[in-house]
Amino acid sequence: MNKKISKVVIPAAGFGTRFLPQTKAMPKEMLPIVDKPVIQYVVEEAIDSGIENIIIITGANKRAIEDHFDTPSEDLIKNLVNGNKSHLLKEIERISNMANFIYIRQKGPYGNGTPVLTAQPAIEDEPFAVLWGDEFIYSKPPRLAQMVKVYEKFGGIVISGVQINNKEDLKRYGIADLTKVEGNVYKINQIVEKPEPSEAPSNIATHGGYILPPEIFSALKRIKPGKGGEIWLVDAINLLKKEGVPLYTVVIENGKYYDTGNKFEYLKTVIEFALDHQEINGGFKKFLKSLNI
Repeated sequence: MNKKISKVVIPAAGFGTRFLPQTKAMPKEMLPIVDKPVIQYVVEEAIDSGIENIIIITGANKRAIEDHFDTPSEDLIKNLVNGNKSHLLKEIERISNMANFIYIRQKGPYGNGTPVLTAQPAIEDEPFAVLWGDEFIYSKPPRLAQMVKVYEKFGGIVISGVQINNKEDLKRYGIADLTKVEGNVYKINQIVEKPEPSEAPSNIATHGGYILPPEIFSALKRIKPGKGGEIWLVDAINLLKKEGVPLYTVVIENGKYYDTGNKFEYLKTVIEFALDHQEINGGFKKFLKSLNI
């Protein structure tokens, strides 16, 4: 019987250099998608998947993330009450009460394996999920809920899979060599990092969401720094795979991937969500049509 997934780790310690100077003092995870920051979409995915223990790995200049999910100040509450904005007060109170938050300051070398290792004291010997704080997949049911369902049935390591429809985009991702298990669930034989489109083993990119066993911490401590001298999560995953831990992907159904850590993709995300926002979609559509493009 596999242990229940009760915690999710959200790495949010990066410098956000692709968005400088905007991210000099503001976390990239707090960039707004209309009226909600990117990281709130990630947290809400975890909550909608039945996980309410959120471990956010932070770094310098990341205090705004803690403030966002904290109890609103008395001055803000007073302002909203006096302004008859009870709907906004209810929303910000919901945000502060939506989950149990733990914040840990990242220490160690560069690499996306470091924030995962940093979370070890809060995880101990439980399996857990990892979702990056500057990107998300919007799906129904939520991506993480689909992954948990696969983990409960098969165990091992589960990575979310995304179908890449534009062949030229295959060289941007880790593309998996797969063996079908059932439905949209596959066993991963190998992940080829950023292959040329003609050499890609499939059109399934495996990244973004992970369910990992506690043995990942030992693996992260045992691997040597990889590309760029950094500690890479995929290297630790590959080590566990060699040691017999099964590795699966579930191709997310009814989902769309939003890479909000990329300027161009971020702007596309804002526009798409604005066109679907009940308060502004009508006027925004008219504005876009009026542009002389």
